Amino acid sequence: MTTRAERQAQATAKLQAACDKFNAAHQVGAAVSVELDSGEVRKTITVSEAQVLSGHTAVIWLDGIRGCYDLGRVTPLPPASTAAGSPP
Repeated sequence: MTTRAERQAQATAKLQAACDKFNAAHQVGAAVSVELDSGEVRKTITVSEAQVLSGHTAVIWLDGIRGCYDLGRVTPLPPASTAAGSPP
C-alpha cells in the first residue's frame, strides 16, 4: 500500500514527464493553439517552458493571454513553413 505522499510524488512525476516531453519537442516561441475558458480556440506562441504548477498541474504561459494554461488545453501547431504547404 502506498502512502498519500508517495501517490502525490508519483502524480507530480507524471506531470513533470509531460512537461519534459513538451519542452523537448517545442522551444519557447513555438506556435500553439489553446482552448480558452470560453471554449474559443486561439492561436498564439509559448513564452515559457512547460512546468508543474504547485505540484498539481502541468502549465505553460502564452503570448497575449493572462495567466497560464493547463498543458492539456494546448496543441502545438506545425511550423509556418510546412503549414503553408511549402517543403520542409
